Amino acid sequence: MKKLGLFGGTFDPIHNGHLHIARAFADELGLDTVIFLPAGDPYHKDTGRTLAKHRLAMTELAVADDERFAVSDCDIVREGATYTFDTIQIFRQQFPQTKLYWLMGMDSLLQLHTWSRWQSLVKMVDIAVAAREGEQLNHAPKALHEWLGQALQDGSLHLLQAPLSNISSTEIREKVRAGAGLEGLVDRRVERYIEQHGLYR
Repeated sequence: MKKLGLFGGTFDPIHNGHLHIARAFADELGLDTVIFLPAGDPYHKDTGRTLAKHRLAMTELAVADDERFAVSDCDIVREGATYTFDTIQIFRQQFPQTKLYWLMGMDSLLQLHTWSRWQSLVKMVDIAVAAREGEQLNHAPKALHEWLGQALQDGSLHLLQAPLSNISSTEIREKVRAGAGLEGLVDRRVERYIEQHGLYR
């Protein structure tokens, strides 16, 4: 059975920390493909973000060198707020014989019970969690305890060994505004794209 990883995010901009954790996601779970899903209009985030066409283009540039990586605009072309449940349902219909994994950070996992139709969502995909140092499952709210216990037992919840990087898109946007270089933070092609299109200034 093929294994497909789904990695959603604002990617404003995509940075080396995203690529690092996507490689760990693919390596540790033996995924055939990781699909990056730049967000359209997630209902639970502020909307003061870069145009989707730029975020999509930067993501395509950043992932070009890894044959396991691909990019989908499915969250961008859908009208209205984008819910993770709907995204997963689209991929479940497109790939009925494929094992699906959804990648999230520990901070998102601890808020999972606030997501639209989360209890149905976790039946459609395995969840892979990347954590920063100090983040632990034992901080999970009561609403998640029953599902967490079951998911750890049946193996549908995976805790990645690779830690999340401390690079943040916010830090990168601030550096661009300050006229600082982005060496080591983003792919060179992404840095050139930011310069060419005058983003974050």
